[in-house]
Amino acid sequence: MQDRSLSRRTVLASATMVAAGATAVSGVAATPAVAHSRDRRLKKIISRMSVEAKIGQLFVPYFYGTSATSPSRPDQDRNLKELGVRTVAELIAKYHVGGVIYFSGWANNIQDPHQIADLSNGVQRASLALPTPIPSLISIDQEHGVNVRIGSGATQLPGAMALGAGRSLSDARTAGWISGTELAALGIHQNFAPVADVNVNPANPIINVRSFGADAREVGRMVGAQVTGYQRAGVVACAKHFPGHGDTGEDSHTGLPVITHTREEWERIDAPPFRAAIAAGVDSIMTAHLQVPALDPSNEPATLSPAILQGVLRDELGFDGVIVTDALNMQGVRTKYGDDRVPVLALKAGVDQLLFPPNIGVAYNGVLAAVRGGEITEDRLDESVLRILRVKDKAGLLSGSPYVSQREVDRVVGARGHLREAARIAERTTTLLVNEDDTLPLRRRQRKLLVVGASPAFPTDANRTTVPELARAFDELGYGTTHLATGRTPDAAKIDEAVAAARGRDAVVVTTDNVGATSAQRTLVSRLLATGVPVVHLAVRNPYDIAHLGDVPASLVSYCWTEVELRAAARVIAGRVEPRGTLPVPIQRADDPARVLFRTGHGLSYDD
Repeated sequence: MQDRSLSRRTVLASATMVAAGATAVSGVAATPAVAHSRDRRLKKIISRMSVEAKIGQLFVPYFYGTSATSPSRPDQDRNLKELGVRTVAELIAKYHVGGVIYFSGWANNIQDPHQIADLSNGVQRASLALPTPIPSLISIDQEHGVNVRIGSGATQLPGAMALGAGRSLSDARTAGWISGTELAALGIHQNFAPVADVNVNPANPIINVRSFGADAREVGRMVGAQVTGYQRAGVVACAKHFPGHGDTGEDSHTGLPVITHTREEWERIDAPPFRAAIAAGVDSIMTAHLQVPALDPSNEPATLSPAILQGVLRDELGFDGVIVTDALNMQGVRTKYGDDRVPVLALKAGVDQLLFPPNIGVAYNGVLAAVRGGEITEDRLDESVLRILRVKDKAGLLSGSPYVSQREVDRVVGARGHLREAARIAERTTTLLVNEDDTLPLRRRQRKLLVVGASPAFPTDANRTTVPELARAFDELGYGTTHLATGRTPDAAKIDEAVAAARGRDAVVVTTDNVGATSAQRTLVSRLLATGVPVVHLAVRNPYDIAHLGDVPASLVSYCWTEVELRAAARVIAGRVEPRGTLPVPIQRADDPARVLFRTGHGLSYDD
């Protein structure tokens, strides 16, 4: 709810900031005259800022707790230990930070939509209490699919690879708009999505189904559509991870990957989605903590590389929006330099926003020392602050009250229309790979089902897991369902239990998650096939699982195990809707990776 005690200050601050100008409409490029007028207004704000305030605008730190001023005692203790303050309000006051990022789980920032809205309002109250009152650009990683922060109460949407399987630009745009509309209602105006990486490496441990697919042109089309959807909703979209994280077998959270693409390969494979994002008017682009020798022979991580950020992204691709680092606590950017030098080098390379420094005090003081010592000029700070203020202005944060209302939360977040549309989109993404002897859809007489297999927890709710939730979806369709979660590494006893549970069932639905050459999930599927009971296989994440499973009579992919995707898969299996998805990636044979088992675009229907 809006804080009425600060409403007058908010109006005065906003009036000062916008003066006589009008904010550009989200998603619509400003004319040169309008842009010039806007920049003149914003530069007046910058002229009143201290050096310390300018540096603070560049930082987007994490924090602990569900409240800006009164988090729980354990969260206060964690804040004090890691950030040197007890609350995010104190963090904003101490470092003048221009934005913060919300996380579920470990950071305990997210419980439900009403709490998130209250937290956002508390963050804004703290920001407007600064000597130069500038609203915060609150951010989040709400990609949907496997990477989602806000669960219960908000609309869950298919992730990137699922949307890639649906191949509908309209669906991708609508998904971005629904997500963006709900985020804006919660006071969140920057979403670190969509992923613009092209997943050409099936063993990619960090991108995988977070990518729209393996075809650079198709990924670019989807990225452009999602950018448009988010930004029409008033949210700053962020294409990531430049210059491309799709062809790596190493996770930049724990190491420094190397992309070995030639310059020609980079232009053909990695660049198109970022070009598409820029053409769609994307407001921000996130860097990757990896080496690309073809773009920078010095082998600096891209986040710290002037050749990549200034030379390629700014000069060649023509991007003049906000460049934001991937999280600065990741090992990929910390392998060569200390935490005081990383943000300095990132700014010198061309970065504007410094995300998630592992120690905000060390990072902030490192930049301050670089400015005082002349290594970074105040003019350089002004360039980044201007870009950040442009996107705040575009998101409407400088043209009126930045507060959100609980009434708007009730009206928008998890709205029935959003939920219906999300379900329809998901149904168009489920992909049928194999259907021997018309195993699917299930016959009317096949009412007694066993749902068994890998059962990962929901991304935002560890109390809800895949197998029982899928069984519940079948029950709601009128089936009599039993279920048994065997996990990703079932032992012999658990496999025997599954085989016994299959006896007397009309059909078995077995879920898999990230099957490898030595995975015990292979044994589980094989033993279930040997029972003679019809077996339906559902890969709840990676489409590549089928390559390791042999002759299953029916196999589908849902690309994630969130409720919306599981319910869609159940409806497809039951024949309530047709399978419409097609593979957005090729699947190689496990015994001969040079040969393709299923090509990009493969997908069966019940008429085939």
